[in-house]
Amino acid sequence: MRIAREGYPLIGGAAAVTVLAWLLGGLAWGVVPLALTLFIVSFFRDPERVVPAGPGLVVAPADGRIIKVARAVDDRFLQAEATLISIFMSPLNVHVNRVPTSGRVVELRYNPGKYLRAFADKASLDNEQNAVLLEDEQGRRLCFVQIAGFIARRIVCHLRPDARVERGQRYGMIMFGSRADIYLPVAARIRVNVGDRARGGETVIAEWP
Repeated sequence: MRIAREGYPLIGGAAAVTVLAWLLGGLAWGVVPLALTLFIVSFFRDPERVVPAGPGLVVAPADGRIIKVARAVDDRFLQAEATLISIFMSPLNVHVNRVPTSGRVVELRYNPGKYLRAFADKASLDNEQNAVLLEDEQGRRLCFVQIAGFIARRIVCHLRPDARVERGQRYGMIMFGSRADIYLPVAARIRVNVGDRARGGETVIAEWP
């Protein structure tokens, strides 16, 4: 299975500790670091996804459970009422993030913050986060946000302003357990409900009318 490159140093370090523990203390000492190594490998897995084709589709930016679908105001970019879709990513989910739709990156905005539990409503406002404003070929704009959780302490984003991106393209990740928000104009038709499971780059969460 493909592994996200951000995981190589951690996997290598954990594997080295496992081998050292095994050599010094035998099987009993090696079990715990081996389990940790396998968990880290699992966390950084980066499976291929079948990105749906068709005009006007918006896909999930992350794997996880839909915990919120509600009207909200995006004061950062859209400056208007929007539909907020929040996806909670547990430590067992794939944590590679994907671009929701094709277009141009208009702006990125990183904000340091707290590390509240990712499924709490206040996490959208108070936690460390990185927001991306994207504009598609029709001039429609949406905002998607990586939010660090209680355990997650690092946000990775490879996008840059003016970059051209494709729907389902990998663009970063959050470590370890976190949340992804996406703000859509109210005109977008929502295709998911609270409790649904999403697969990043594959699950259609909305479409333009």
